[in-house]
Amino acid sequence: ERVTSLGKDWHRPCLKCEKCGKTLTSGGHAEHEGKPYCNHPCYAAMFGPKGFGRGGAESHTFK
Repeated sequence: ERVTSLGKDWHRPCLKCEKCGKTLTSGGHAEHEGKPYCNHPCYAAMFGPKGFGRGGAESHTFK
């Protein structure tokens, strides 16, 4: 089955998050430099706002 995302056609199982490998849906993911990422947690942790309480992985760090 073919899906279109990021201006390209993909086999459904080939549209995966670049970081964790989770299979994505067309239009249901984020993009950075032409590569697909799942919205949470990968894109948010890698490219979202940084700092405590912002939803990234670092907000769960206890000191």
